[in-house]
Amino acid sequence: MQPFNSLNKELLALRKQTGEICRLFNKSPSKGNLKRIKERFAQCGEGVIIESGFHCDYGKQIIIGDRTFININCTVLDAPISEGAISIGDDCLIGPNVQLLAVSHAVNPTQRLDKENFASPITVGNNVWIGAGVIILAGVSIGANSVIGAGSVVTTNVEANTVVAGNPAREVRVL
Repeated sequence: MQPFNSLNKELLALRKQTGEICRLFNKSPSKGNLKRIKERFAQCGEGVIIESGFHCDYGKQIIIGDRTFININCTVLDAPISEGAISIGDDCLIGPNVQLLAVSHAVNPTQRLDKENFASPITVGNNVWIGAGVIILAGVSIGANSVIGAGSVVTTNVEANTVVAGNPAREVRVL
């Protein structure tokens, strides 16, 4: 995981600006406000639908493929550095209240006093279904065609064509 200081003035300003764009969209989920959110992303494919309640910290390292659907209250904690990129493939279904958390803090209490954040990328393959209330942690890759059961906490990589569920998420079956 790559460290960065989220409390520096430039990053505070960028988070504030992105937060305001998200707030405007969530208050009034118009096409214009959705367009402003999509413009923050590194890339956003055709036919992407994002429902209200969406939040991201920076947006600049988010990539979303074509025809992906993001349901209500999605939280994407991305980082302003490439190590904190979040990539979501084509044709994904992301349920309500999903959290994609590419940012974390030090476990060591002495290091945590430095207030640094650590980032590690999240990659979601094509045609993945992420159920309601799922939490995906930093550094996780989810293979194509997989299903993540509702309420799961994904702490390790998920192979393609696999159903996982639980806390922590474990393989339920192969598709």
